[in-house]
Order: sequence, then C-alpha cells, then structure tokens
Amino acid sequence: MDQAAMLPELLELTAEAVASSEQVLTSAKEKIRARVTAEGRINSKKFTEEQFATHGLAWSGTYVEALRQVHGWAKSLEDDGHFGQMEQLLTQAAFGEYLSHIAHGIPMSQQEFVRPHDMYLDEQDMAPIHQGGAATLMAFGNSTACKRQIAQLIMEDNGASIYGTSGLDEDMEMFREQMMRFVEDRVAPDAHEWHLKDELIPMEVVNELAELGVFALTIPEEYGGLGLSKMSMCVVSEELSRGYIGVGSLGTRTEIAGELILCGGTEEQKQHWLPKLAAGEILPTAVFTEPNTGSDLASLKTRAVRDGDVYKVHGNKTWITHAARTDLMTMLVRTNPDEKGYRGLSMLLAEKPRGNCEHPFPAEGM
Repeated sequence: MDQAAMLPELLELTAEAVASSEQVLTSAKEKIRARVTAEGRINSKKFTEEQFATHGLAWSGTYVEALRQVHGWAKSLEDDGHFGQMEQLLTQAAFGEYLSHIAHGIPMSQQEFVRPHDMYLDEQDMAPIHQGGAATLMAFGNSTACKRQIAQLIMEDNGASIYGTSGLDEDMEMFREQMMRFVEDRVAPDAHEWHLKDELIPMEVVNELAELGVFALTIPEEYGGLGLSKMSMCVVSEELSRGYIGVGSLGTRTEIAGELILCGGTEEQKQHWLPKLAAGEILPTAVFTEPNTGSDLASLKTRAVRDGDVYKVHGNKTWITHAARTDLMTMLVRTNPDEKGYRGLSMLLAEKPRGNCEHPFPAEGM
C-alpha cells in the first residue's frame, strides 16, 4: 500500500474545502442576483440575457452540494469505523477533481465550460478556494499516486459489486442486493443478444420488475406505491443498469411520470394513473426531445391545438426512451404559439396503444 498517496487529516481538509466552496458559491449568487433581478424579483428578460451565467450557477451549486454530500458520507463512515483505504482515496480524488473544476472551469457539456469570470467572479471572490484545505486537495487529492492506488485496490477486489462501502442503510442495501441477483439471473445472460437483435425487452422481465416493486418505489402509499425516497430509485436503477441500461431506465420512466402527475396533476388524475403506474399495469414514456432541440426545452416547437374536447398534436419528437412499448406519454408541447420560451408550453397526458416489434406504433398518425 502506497501510504504516500493518502492525505493525512483528510476529513479536516474536506470540511474546510466544503466551507471554501460554499463561500465561492455565495459570491456567485450575489453577483448574478444583482444582474437578473429588478425591484427584488427575478426579471425574465434579464434572466434570459444572463442564461449562461445562471446555467453555470446551477452547475456550481450542484458541484458544491456533491462535495457536501461526499464529506457527509465520509464522516458517517468514519464514525462507524468503515472509512478504509478505498473510501479515503475515493473521497480525496473526488474533492481534488471537483474543486479543480470549480476553480478553473466546469464542463457543462462536451463543448461548454463555465469559468469563474463567466459568473462575474474576480480574484478576491475565488480566493477561498485557492488556500487551506481546498488548495491542498486540488494539488494532491487526485494525484497519479492516488489513482494508481485506487486501481490496485480494484484489482485486488476483482468481481466485487461495488468498490468501497456504500454507506446505505439496511433497506437500501437489501434493494441493491435483490436487484443485483435479479440482474445476474434474468438480465445479464440475455442482454447482449437483445441488443444485437434490436429486440424489445421481454415482457416477462418487465412483469417481474413490477412484481419486485420497481415501478412503485417513490409513488406515495396512498396511491398504491411504496413511498420510498429518491435514493431507492437511484440504487435500483444503478443495479439494473449494471446488467443492461435499457432495463435500468424502465423504472425511471415511471419515476418521471409519477412526479409530473403528483406535482401538477389533478386529484382525479392521481387516483386514475398512479396506482396503475405503481403496479406496472401502465408503462409510461417521457416525450420531450425534438430534432435539433435536446435539453433546451423552452425552444420546443411541437404544437398542440385544441379541437373541441381534444388536442391535436403536430410536430416531431425523437430519442424517446421505450417509446413503442408504452401506454402513456407525458408529452411536452407548445399550446400557446404566441408565447415564446417556457411560458407557451404545456404538459399533456396522452394515451397510446402499446406496440410490439412487428408494429411499434400502431396508432394512426404516429
């Protein structure tokens, strides 16, 4: 074991680094708030003009929260006596990498980096992250020696389902192990063949996932779900994706639909749809992305025009996960063409007939 790869007093360094990154984030909030508000409220015109800075602020906030959570995870493991070599190395590597991004540029996409000056941060604003624990972690946390040692520990534990201690509670560990066994038995042996033949995931597998409660995880108990945390969905999706990402994404479609209906639906819609989603009786899909419009949802062009008691939808959608097999579409459309941006958009719950390999889209006009 190369002890030189490990930083001494690591949790003191990470605690200090979290505080420093929070200072930088606070400065960014203040600088950007001054540019996007008028009379104490966000001004939509100014907000749009500063969308690169505000997008960067969102990324920065996510990075800082990630560091805060990693520190909390590490601290809880230390308190329980489970903060071993792998956990320490992973912690310092994560801090070294993320702090460097915050200090010098966060990759928001393959070609888009937000740097401190893009959020109007000057040298004084950035000073906290270039000193103390943050500076030490940036310089030595994600060193070559650290990464080499992580690789060595992985090789020594070849075949493990995870590397390091997860820190999950007993219920989450139970879900993880249950999904791991399911993947080994029902997914991994056939997944590559499904991919090569471009086949839909067999309904027997989907039905077994429903029986295991995968579609009910975060739906409240009063609507037929298990009422568990978002962490349960993360754990289950990760383990299922280990076998085949197509299977791992099945539960997330129900998660998206359930959240949209819970937050924006009527009580009648909740009573009608949520129990069926939780039971796996209804499979949903999120119909958002369009050709030339990916994550910029405010620029969607697909129109929904009211015609009596129905909406007629005109346009194109693409990259729709599990599109053919599903029964319900959560469809983001433009219902007010006179309103640009997000203000003219609406979310529709649109039923569709379930397709198969021979007839993926049996609905007329689809």
